Amino acid sequence: MASSASTPGPSAERPIRLLLRVAGEDHPKACTGRRLLRRGLAEREGTGPRGRAPILLDPHALLPLSRADLPRARSGGVLGVDCSWNRLDRRGGYPTAVRRGPEGPRRRLPFLLAGNPQHYGRIAELNTAEALASALWVLGESARARSILEGFPGGTGFVSLNAELLARYDRCADAEEIRSAEREFF
Repeated sequence: MASSASTPGPSAERPIRLLLRVAGEDHPKACTGRRLLRRGLAEREGTGPRGRAPILLDPHALLPLSRADLPRARSGGVLGVDCSWNRLDRRGGYPTAVRRGPEGPRRRLPFLLAGNPQHYGRIAELNTAEALASALWVLGESARARSILEGFPGGTGFVSLNAELLARYDRCADAEEIRSAEREFF
């Protein structure tokens, strides 16, 4: 029997799962991470099928996320942590209450400017929606990233503000090329 046109064939690429760990530190109505969960754009960590450990987005990781991470992202997903920027430890990253494993490799996002009203124009201080959308963009899913951002205040402004950076990062194959691009802009 022939397969339906809507059923992906064996060669179809698996979309990148967006996973979220919610610390519960932000006001529930202002929390972009919770809105991603409510809208079905991300999954709460620990739900869904088990696979390889996801890539953990960590603003203090040494290596930036790049296309070289795509196989890992396709098999394990990308894990964002929704917590307050005020609670991040500059030496070690996330507060102890938010740290738990197992996690895959830690990657920071390439340098981008926040488009959200609270941190507008600040380097690398993205909200959760901007962070997960940026990860998708860097990993080659720019259309999906754009659709996620459309539902948030400052989302389309984030894309406009970072258009040149996002286009440059989209052409980078690995962490070293990302770092080179960051040096050009910053």
